[in-house]
Amino acid sequence: MLVAASGAALMALGACNNNETAPAESTAMAPAEGAAMSPMTSETMVGGATMSPNDTIVVNASKASNLSTLVAAVQAADLVETLQGPGPFTVFAPDNAAFEKIPEATRNGLMQPAMKDDLTKILTYHVVSGRLTAADIAAQAQANGGNATLQTVQGEELKVSAGPNNTWIITDAKGGTSTITQADVTQSNGVVHVIDTVLMP
Repeated sequence: MLVAASGAALMALGACNNNETAPAESTAMAPAEGAAMSPMTSETMVGGATMSPNDTIVVNASKASNLSTLVAAVQAADLVETLQGPGPFTVFAPDNAAFEKIPEATRNGLMQPAMKDDLTKILTYHVVSGRLTAADIAAQAQANGGNATLQTVQGEELKVSAGPNNTWIITDAKGGTSTITQADVTQSNGVVHVIDTVLMP
């Protein structure tokens, strides 16, 4: 989705780099002294697929090869209709490698019908109401001593702050951290920031 800023050195994210193999800093929040945010492109690539700003979060995610586990989880939690709604939503989207950090037994268990409530809680913890671009998050962080506090749809908060090497880090309720690896993927009903670790409420 996906983060200490001060005065002249506003931490900002540039538009997503079309080359997904580029270094992380090219697609993550980076300091830009007095620079305006780069315009978001309609040719953003995620997982080897072009993300259309005219498609919904679910439609675009379904095209991205590196978001297939997330799509399966959204389907298992019956959240497809919600995320195809008008929103707008800001989604911090864990990629497949992020889900693979969860022990296999736990990951598979969460996909079972009996665990639907737990899965829904985790997934909605990755969603914030409204369209929060990288610039919006950076501005919040700058105004609050370097940390942006985001209220999730699930009800708990996420903390976003600047990390090393021009990255932005999200800290979850359990103290776990995730890095935004690709930001400002524009959707018709919001914006997606790809992250490298699943956030836990």
